[in-house]
Amino acid sequence: MSELSRDEVVEILGPVGDAMAAEIIATGISKEGLVAAHDRVVRDRKAHNPGAELDPGAFARVVDILERSHGRLGEGGSTLE
Repeated sequence: MSELSRDEVVEILGPVGDAMAAEIIATGISKEGLVAAHDRVVRDRKAHNPGAELDPGAFARVVDILERSHGRLGEGGSTLE
């Protein structure tokens, strides 16, 4: 498994700050894991429901990072229709 790159983070999430990208990369999550975490956060925001509690690990840490981003994920995380 190769380390996630900043370019891959931007490819999945759109423009993000260096600190956020570095925090995500430091979790050791894979590209597929980041896609899944992003999808989870977007789905939870649209449903106005935080979803089921997650087991500790890289996926849960990334979900937490993305939840703290408060709309910095672009339209994918918007609840406006």
